[in-house]
Amino acid sequence: MSVGLLLALAGLALIDSTSIGTLFIPVWLLLAPGRVNVARILTYLGTIAGFYLLVGLLLVWGGTRLAEALGGALDQRPVLWAQLALGVGLFAISFRYDGKRRRRSGGVLRWRDRATSGDSSPRWLVGLALLAALAEVATMLPYLGAVSLLASADVGGPAVVAVLAGYCLIMVVPAVLLLGVRVAFPARVEPLLNRLNTWITEKSGSMLGWVLGIAGFLLARDALARLELFG
Repeated sequence: MSVGLLLALAGLALIDSTSIGTLFIPVWLLLAPGRVNVARILTYLGTIAGFYLLVGLLLVWGGTRLAEALGGALDQRPVLWAQLALGVGLFAISFRYDGKRRRRSGGVLRWRDRATSGDSSPRWLVGLALLAALAEVATMLPYLGAVSLLASADVGGPAVVAVLAGYCLIMVVPAVLLLGVRVAFPARVEPLLNRLNTWITEKSGSMLGWVLGIAGFLLARDALARLELFG
């Protein structure tokens, strides 16, 4: 496994660390009044990381078997043209998510209401984590990109598990760091959390646009390279 692959996976994991489930909801949980229950928030983060790990393993091993079954079908020019069209389409759609035009995101506000309206019991937090992860499955483009990179690499089973586990750990590191600072310096970190909350509600649309744009660019670039349109 090359250093370049590991760096690419780490970069994608950091992008995934800014999603609703891995950053937005933890910030809202940390803003709840009163003493922070560390064990319960770690339960939430562990649940969402474990869900991502399970999905990733299923995709890597299932995708590998599917690729073997399809043989070279994915390298056929019609398929590559379809991939190019998908990439260009995602890149074009990304411009619709303009933070200046969409100052508030109703979907994000609904997630904030869910995060702050529960009783913070372990069962409720596990349910919230699973709900957030399930809702993000269709838009987990960085993770799907990471799984694709890993599936195409010549990596054994134990290494796949280790790399994906590391990926999921990196995904929740920012939230864990915020939790540690919140426990150690509650008065000092609260203004930062409030600013993060404001930024999340105002910029969530443009963040999704960036994710779609990057994913579209990568898909289109890969298709162009394999089509050899420019020599």
